[in-house]
Parts: sequence; structure tokens; C-alpha cells
Amino acid sequence: MQRIISQLIVLLFAVSGVQFAQGASDRAYAVANSNAHFLRCGTKHPTAAEARELEERFQSWKQANAKKPTSNPGNGNGNGGGGGDGSGSGSGSGPDIPGPGTIIVDVYFHVITSGDSGSLDALQIATQMDVINAAYGGNGSYTTPYTFVLRETTTTNNPSWYTAGPGTVAEAQMKTALRSGDAGDLNIYASSPGGGLLGWATFPTSYAQNPFDDGVVILNTTMPGGIASPYNEGDTLTHEIGHWLGLYHTFQGGCSETGGDFVLDTPAERSPAYGCPTGRDSCSRVKGRKPDQYPGLDPINNFMDYTDDRCMFEFTGGQVERVFGLSQQYRSLAP
Repeated sequence: MQRIISQLIVLLFAVSGVQFAQGASDRAYAVANSNAHFLRCGTKHPTAAEARELEERFQSWKQANAKKPTSNPGNGNGNGGGGGDGSGSGSGSGPDIPGPGTIIVDVYFHVITSGDSGSLDALQIATQMDVINAAYGGNGSYTTPYTFVLRETTTTNNPSWYTAGPGTVAEAQMKTALRSGDAGDLNIYASSPGGGLLGWATFPTSYAQNPFDDGVVILNTTMPGGIASPYNEGDTLTHEIGHWLGLYHTFQGGCSETGGDFVLDTPAERSPAYGCPTGRDSCSRVKGRKPDQYPGLDPINNFMDYTDDRCMFEFTGGQVERVFGLSQQYRSLAP
């Protein structure tokens, strides 16, 4: 079985590896709706080799932790035997996912200022923490095991760090000086990178090679009550934490049946969605498309798309299963 999984993964990456290689050199920039003038996400994709390693380790973990079939058939969507949350019984049943609040993620929140610009008070930070805990707590259709606990807040006045972009010397200096904890501790940097960039994060695979780079950077005005409308309800951080835990964008790979975001219960999506385009089905007009080849409408309400904050309110069971498996292996986050 292990050999079969490895062969399938090699075949999958033979088809989609070019796309990952491109993503490694080009950040996941995409200009948002023309009225917003923002770049939704600057997270750098893993290289093809890193992405292959990520998938191999996830599939090995999933196989090792899968529940044995029972005589009671599952009634879910094939991703968990139950409601698609990785739990339930019957054939195709995935690993058990712990309940909400069973895994604590320590958070170190670093406020970067430039003189009087960029200051954040305790209430603003607490409100942002409430947003991510609500998102990862679930909405009834899904739950995750993660609770984020604020352990420390720092404030640093440094104009060059305040406007530091991804991959710059200033970013490296900032993170080297301020980062706390280990692979399972989330460091958040709130600043003003410029160019309309809302945020970026590091994938779990990058920690071993460069632990000081690990973490999430967000534009401070994306926090609840900020002026970065329509991205000012706090879900830029929700989105970037998804990357930090190992999730790709829902539109990764476009209209593809191989690769994509490697999550079975997020429908294929040809390109990022902006605004809140209810009923969007971007793969419906793909040339040569077979009936039901790309079922489901675009996942515009998913936190890993590019829609407005008001439009985002869910993860899927497959995404929860993926972050649970990867965060155990790469970040030692377990109950």
C-alpha cells in the first residue's frame, strides 16, 4: 500500500510539478477587485520538492491513522464517513480529529510601528484573537482542534521594519530579533508593508531550514475595525494561519483533477474569487470538460480563497484533517 501511495504521488507531481515550480519563484500575488487596490496574499508556495514531501508525509500519516472499516457504512461525502469532518464510521473513514480547544497554539504578537503610525492597543489585539478563534472554532458545519492563546505582545518602533516586504533584509532582521518559541508557536507581525499587500505566511516545510523566518505578517489595518475595507474584519490573519498550518489556496492548480489544493472536498476553482460572487462556477466552461468533471460551485466562502472578509466563514472537513496531520508532523501540535 505504501508503494502504491508513493507511485500515485509521483504521478500527481509529474502532472502538477511545473505549477509548483512556478509558484516557488512567483509569490501568490493576485490583484484584488479593482475597487480595493489590494494584493490579497503574498505567501510563497513551497518548491516542487517541498510540496511532494508535504503530500507524502500527509498521506503516510493518514494511512497510519485511518480507522478500520466497520460493518456500519458511512454516510458522509467520502472524506470522513460522517459529515466530512474526518470522523464517523464505515468504509473510507479518516483519522479521528480531536474536539475544539484540545490543541493550544501559543501566540506572540509583534506590533511594529513607525513613530506614531501603527500603534495597536490591547483591545484591538484581543478582538483580532477573537476572530481567529471563532474561525478555527467552527461554525457548526466544521470544527478544528485549535485554540490560539496570546502569550506575549511586543511593540517595536522601527521605520524600516514597519514597511518591510516579504523576502527583504528588513524582514529578516525583524524576525531574527523578535521571534519567540519553537515550530508550534505562532509569531504574528502587524505592520504596513506597502504596495497594498495584506499579508503573507510561511509553510510548515520551511521551518527546519530557516526557523527565524517562521510566522505570519499582516497589514495592521486588516484587523477588525481597520481601514483596509473590504478586508478589515480580521480574516487576513485567518487565511495566513491556514498557510502556516499547511493549506494551499482553494484555487491552487485551477481546474485540475490532480493536485490542486490536495483537499477532496474543496471544489476545483479556475482562479481566485473576489468580492462575494454567489453562484460562481469558474470551471463550468473549461474546454473539453466532461459532465460532472468538476462538480460543485466555487468555494467562495472558504477562508483560503480571496473573497472579501464578509464572504469568508468556513473551512472544510478535508482541510481540517490536512492541517491536523501536517501540524502534528511539522509543528508538534497535538492534544
